[in-house]
Amino acid sequence: MKIAISGLGRMGGQIAQKLAEGGHDVIAHNRSRGPVDEAVARGARAAYEKTDVIAAFDGQPVVLWIMIPADVIESELDGWLELIPAGSIIIDGGNSDYRGDQARADKVAAKGSILLDIGTSGGVWGHVNGFSMMVGGDKAAYDSLVPALETLGAPRGGHQFFEGPGSGHYVKMVHNAIEYGMMESLAEGYRMLKEGPYKNLDLASAGDIWQQSSVVTSWLNDLTRQALHENPSLDGIEGVVAESGEARWTLETAKELGIPLPAIQTSFDVRLASQAGDISFTTKLLAAMRNKFGGHNINGQQ
Repeated sequence: MKIAISGLGRMGGQIAQKLAEGGHDVIAHNRSRGPVDEAVARGARAAYEKTDVIAAFDGQPVVLWIMIPADVIESELDGWLELIPAGSIIIDGGNSDYRGDQARADKVAAKGSILLDIGTSGGVWGHVNGFSMMVGGDKAAYDSLVPALETLGAPRGGHQFFEGPGSGHYVKMVHNAIEYGMMESLAEGYRMLKEGPYKNLDLASAGDIWQQSSVVTSWLNDLTRQALHENPSLDGIEGVVAESGEARWTLETAKELGIPLPAIQTSFDVRLASQAGDISFTTKLLAAMRNKFGGHNINGQQ
């Protein structure tokens, strides 16, 4: 199918590449030219301007996947709505706040098109392992995208539809909040190994055996042990850990609903404290994990 990808960062670039390799007609757009040229080298077609995207669809409705940070989705969406023809499908694949999705969907509907929210997980490994995609919005629009989603999910990922605008982003938001808690628990456990009564424990070796059919076997533990094999003392890692918004929004929603989330709250507080200078082996390992699965800056930047 023909699909445009706008926003060719760490994940957007991989989405464009995986779709092109899967035989789809990919129109690659980005605010700077370099990532577009890279996408073209991997099989996509160039669209250096928004108008180039529209032209590539020859006047027909557009299928547009926007993969940009949440803080710029409103202005970017407004820009696209000035150009796209009625009957188009716009996908917000970033980590936007679900609480604004209904209004955004209504705004797109007023222009005669449909907005889907697709919470997308897989990090920098999505190209190889497949992406996990949580789709919210209109079922018919979702059904029309299944060929592309099947390509993006291969070989081990997948996609699932959830009814209603914002539901995909909501499921992804809670996923990321769970991720915070899982990461915190692993990082605290490895700190206990490092600073406990046995002073010469090999942390990476402990991770290796935990990865052999133990209860804590997981992709996160696998990435953690890799980081420790590569840098046992976590040298050069400042230990400042960014919070990207999803756990904050989860906690705000939980407070409104009266649902206690103590593990997620604590993991969130640790990240905030690290930004105020409360650094430990735990926060250094959290930063190393984020770098491993998401390509995030090792020293706390988004």
